[in-house]
Amino acid sequence: MNTKKLKRGLLKIGTFIILCFVAPVIVYQAFKNQEHPFFWPVLTLGISLCISAIIYGFWAIKILINALLGDKKTKTF
Repeated sequence: MNTKKLKRGLLKIGTFIILCFVAPVIVYQAFKNQEHPFFWPVLTLGISLCISAIIYGFWAIKILINALLGDKKTKTF
């Protein structure tokens, strides 16, 4: 088990969890204030945070799996 990668993976999981709560709130607030002039920038920010939350989730799981099980060894011919 690689503890350095494990710490990095747990940090990414923490970022993922924070983004999972913040991004939908921002999207909801954008749709609640559709007549406001900052509707499109706030909605764009919320959607980009949702996409980055998904990416961080997959990235964090990949780092944690590599930390716990080790890197994949490939054979070269």
